[in-house]
Amino acid sequence: MDYLLLVSGLTCLVIGLAGAVLPLPGPPLSFGGILLLHYSKFAEFSQNTIIAFGVITVLITALDYYIPIWGTKKFGGSKWGTIGSGIGLLVGMFLGPFGLFIGAFIGAFIGEYLSSKNQNIAFKAALGSFLGLIAGIVAKTTLCLVMLGYSILEIYQSFQ
Repeated sequence: MDYLLLVSGLTCLVIGLAGAVLPLPGPPLSFGGILLLHYSKFAEFSQNTIIAFGVITVLITALDYYIPIWGTKKFGGSKWGTIGSGIGLLVGMFLGPFGLFIGAFIGAFIGEYLSSKNQNIAFKAALGSFLGLIAGIVAKTTLCLVMLGYSILEIYQSFQ
């Protein structure tokens, strides 16, 4: 049973890392991997570590959908650009690995262009959405790498 938990936990951590970039729930999968490993004999995480990773996972997962919209606003986008960015993110999830990037950018651009009729303003809002999406991916990837590294260290120490 411990080996099944070990393999399942590591699989979740690796898929979670991939999901930090692909349209998969990366941090929640990685956190699930941490929990699976915790219940094996190969890793024992403190209660504080599990709570910290859990809280950070929830925060980053929630912010991941908000940051591109915030980026649109920060770069001068209106309500229409923000709505377009949100719709673009949703549509982009179904368009493959780069769909989120393209969807958020095009959605913000179209929404803002419909509102302002100005390509420069629309492009600036779309750029904000894109940069917000990149910031979210960096945050998710960092968290998933930290969880993976911490897990590998715990597994390594169990073999000592």
